[in-house]
Amino acid sequence: MTLHPEIARILGTLPPPPPGPLNPTEMRDGEAAQVPPLEDRLPLHSVEDATAVTPGGDVPVRIYTPVEADSYGLLVYFHGGAFFLGSLDTHDHVARALAKETGHKVISVGYRLAPESVFPAGLEDCYGVVRWAAEQGRSLKWDGRNLALAGDSSGGTFVAAVAARAHDDGFAKITHQVMFYPSLDLDFDVNRYASLQENAKGYGLETAGLKPFNSFYLESGADPADPLVSPIKREDLTGLPAALVITAEYDPLRDEGERYGQRLKDAGVPVTVSRYAGAGHGFVQHFSWLPEYHRAFEETGEFLNDYSPQTGAGL
Repeated sequence: MTLHPEIARILGTLPPPPPGPLNPTEMRDGEAAQVPPLEDRLPLHSVEDATAVTPGGDVPVRIYTPVEADSYGLLVYFHGGAFFLGSLDTHDHVARALAKETGHKVISVGYRLAPESVFPAGLEDCYGVVRWAAEQGRSLKWDGRNLALAGDSSGGTFVAAVAARAHDDGFAKITHQVMFYPSLDLDFDVNRYASLQENAKGYGLETAGLKPFNSFYLESGADPADPLVSPIKREDLTGLPAALVITAEYDPLRDEGERYGQRLKDAGVPVTVSRYAGAGHGFVQHFSWLPEYHRAFEETGEFLNDYSPQTGAGL
């Protein structure tokens, strides 16, 4: 299949990136200008801003309740943005769709960004909020069952890293991990994965852009050889939560996500790897209004609601 024609059309209208080094402030302002007004967003039972008190400090979160109910599964969501972009607002529509299609209460994390905050600040915020959510289970009306993680792109990096960190700490309450086109290997050797060459140019995210986009994170102290930075480098994947790995056909990062899924499977972890045809990197954030790509949210709901970590049913 070729790149989806609507994605190709929109990519064709975008201007080339400005010359010179990336400017985080200008890029963040550009993202913020694209956030739709509140009245144009998917309505839910409630959306509330709150503060999670964690060992690393207070972390802003946004809590999405899909419908009124006595209890909910919890889904902690980490937005993407190459560790220096993205916010509660830029990914508000993703969190709303996740809440609606999963029926879970979604807690979106406003973690600290590079380069202003050095590694592992963002990772510590994400992990701290997961622990906070479990501790606040009663006030969040947690049903005590699902405590899932989800993230797109660099948010998917944090999903894998938090799941591994929790496992090593003996925190066994995380039941599921969902990674949308995750960045799992920050060693950008173009010979490492075929997709880095096959999808190098013309599909939105380009292989040549990976190093400059991730440079703010790496220069803040994140070592690509560290499994908490490049989760695919973790040797032992046994005992990690059941995983849904969603990849895009025309994404330079496609193969590392699929290889990680295979390694999880080889380690005995229940895994579903789902490649979306005609899609490029970022399709969950930018193109989920196309029905075939909104399917990613529905698939996430099926994964969370059909697979029971207690019985292993559903995968």
